[in-house]
Amino acid sequence: MSLPFYIAKRYIKSKKNSQLISLISVISIAGISVGVAVLIIALTVLEGFENVVENKIIGFNEHIVVSGFSNRNIPDTPESIGRIKELANPHLENVTPYISKSVILRSRNSADGLLLIGVEQQSELDIKNYIINGHYDFEAVNGNGIIIGNKLAARLGIKLNDKLTVIALNNDKLPSPVNPPLLKQFIVTGIYESGMAIYDDTRVFVSLQAASDFLGLDGFVSGYNIKLNDISKIDSIEHKLQRNLSYPYYVQSIFKKHQNIFTWLDLQKKPIPIILGMVIIVAAFNMIGTILMIVLERTSEIGMLRSLGAKRREIIKLFLYQGSYLSVIGVFIGNIIAIMLTLLQINFNIISLPGSVYFLTTVPFEMNPATYLGVSGTALIICFLTSLIPSYIASKANIINAIRFS
Repeated sequence: MSLPFYIAKRYIKSKKNSQLISLISVISIAGISVGVAVLIIALTVLEGFENVVENKIIGFNEHIVVSGFSNRNIPDTPESIGRIKELANPHLENVTPYISKSVILRSRNSADGLLLIGVEQQSELDIKNYIINGHYDFEAVNGNGIIIGNKLAARLGIKLNDKLTVIALNNDKLPSPVNPPLLKQFIVTGIYESGMAIYDDTRVFVSLQAASDFLGLDGFVSGYNIKLNDISKIDSIEHKLQRNLSYPYYVQSIFKKHQNIFTWLDLQKKPIPIILGMVIIVAAFNMIGTILMIVLERTSEIGMLRSLGAKRREIIKLFLYQGSYLSVIGVFIGNIIAIMLTLLQINFNIISLPGSVYFLTTVPFEMNPATYLGVSGTALIICFLTSLIPSYIASKANIINAIRFS
């Protein structure tokens, strides 16, 4: 065991430390702990937001959508699907047609405008994973099943097995005596909750065949959902499809279709780590004050050590060990605080959000070991570097004056 480490350990374990030094050490540890915990939680929330929002948007929309210009219908032919498959290979996983129309949904008590989406029963959309009541089954009631969002159901007073009337434009034209609106009854077979108001409040799902029969779109669809086996190829496949598919086809990736959401997420990520990183820097400067107070308290002992032959680098190491000790404790406690708050949120959802503003109803936390290690390592390095300043000052103390100091 080296001399500086031995003396530092004796200082740390000594019960003769003044109350002032002990208080300052506690404040320094608390500052580092809070800074580390705040930064970890902030980054955890940012990662959670990005992953949850991205996964849910992709799950409800697939990776690339091929639709018609100005929302017009496009022919659903084997040639169309074959052409899309040819252009998207070898990164294609699946292509499925869909129908999407704005309609009015009427229950016994109220009515609301929303989006009616017709999908195939075997569609890989994530809606089936969010069913909280009933089943993901359009065929249970002669193909007239409808799946609605939980918030929409609560707002319109809709329950499982209720009959709903859907009203839509005939031929996408305003109603008139010669062009009456389309009406059809559906039965609620499932209620889903994704936690994103953009879907739960505005989208209902029926089978592709039921939507086609209701809207009179025999042989036509609104577009095709394309799912890739490698999402990193989404931009290149989108550009390839856009170049080779002529009018009336219009190609959009999920990132372009919901560009406002992804831009919002990117905008949040850029400044917050820098701003919150300052929290750790401020906490680290507490370390300078703490070590300086310890140096003042031990000035006469520094003089005695120097007179006995201790070298300046050994004095520097002595106080660096003390600074590192306080830093490790602070970082450890900060990690524990962050883990406890994260587990509380994950298990009990103690922090809720207005879904219409933040797209989610609860704050998502993403426990990523890399985040904890990165923040902890950065905090330790900053604290170590700031401990060098008072340690160097201590090593430069005049031996005679230090011994006389009281």
